[in-house]
Amino acid sequence: MSRAGDIREQVEHESRRRSRLAVPAFGGGFLYLLSSIVITETLNGAPTVGVLEGLRPALEGVANPSVSPRANEVKFVSRHAFPLIAGSVLAAVALGALVLVLVLLLEATVFRRPETVPWARRVLIAGGIAVALVAVVHQVVSAIETHDFATGHDLSSHAVDRALTTGTANVIVQYVSLLAGLAFAAGIVVVMMNALRVGLVPRWMGFLGMFTGLLIFLPIGGAELQVVPALWMVMMGVLYAGRWPGGDPPAWSAGEPRPWPSGAQVRAERQAARTGKPVPVPAGAGAGGDVPPEPAQPAPRASSRKRRKKSR
Repeated sequence: MSRAGDIREQVEHESRRRSRLAVPAFGGGFLYLLSSIVITETLNGAPTVGVLEGLRPALEGVANPSVSPRANEVKFVSRHAFPLIAGSVLAAVALGALVLVLVLLLEATVFRRPETVPWARRVLIAGGIAVALVAVVHQVVSAIETHDFATGHDLSSHAVDRALTTGTANVIVQYVSLLAGLAFAAGIVVVMMNALRVGLVPRWMGFLGMFTGLLIFLPIGGAELQVVPALWMVMMGVLYAGRWPGGDPPAWSAGEPRPWPSGAQVRAERQAARTGKPVPVPAGAGAGGDVPPEPAQPAPRASSRKRRKKSR
């Protein structure tokens, strides 16, 4: 088959897959936001231990109190295990949809730019699946550990730490979560960088996707900041559904790289539109629009005869 035939077949294949993945992308965004809300709101109701309350046993001369000031916090987590597990399941489903969305984007990128790093697909799939599973396993382990604490007789600070962080199962989950999150975030960044290079996603969507990978790796900011990954997934659903404002990026229908114009090219086009004359773009203009300065020309040197005349 000719190159044109390969491109036509690839574009049709991508179009069918995009239409099928639009709804999962939408749903993944809403589920991810709902998961953040459920988990955050549940944990916001947990009893907190102030500084003075935490130091009270030490101030009273008790080094290792039989009942830790944080015992009620562990019991709260145990009582609310179901909504926490349910929230993690919602997050896992959303992350599964995100993996499917990113795999299609990566395959479309590789077709247009074959030199894309070969390990991106394996890292993306393995990291995404691991992150989704660990999200659920973490809450299940937490439910078991906190239940053992709540039904046991050891309510000391050591038992609290073991139930929440230092238990063997908790430590294993934390390390696996760290490695899986790092792999998934790296995969997302690589996919978005290369998708930007071939022009499959708008610039702001590419940078927002990289930020999404960072937020999945470091879930900071609570439900407020986790709106970003949810919004990005919803916007990817809009793109995959073919409803992007102004039309799809040209690289999708072309089947070939269609990089976004650099800043210098955009400025040249605007100036040409104002003046009605084409403005040449320097060959060295980079993707960010930076034009390297012209090399400095050496000042003309006076001849030795003129210098001798001046010296006389």
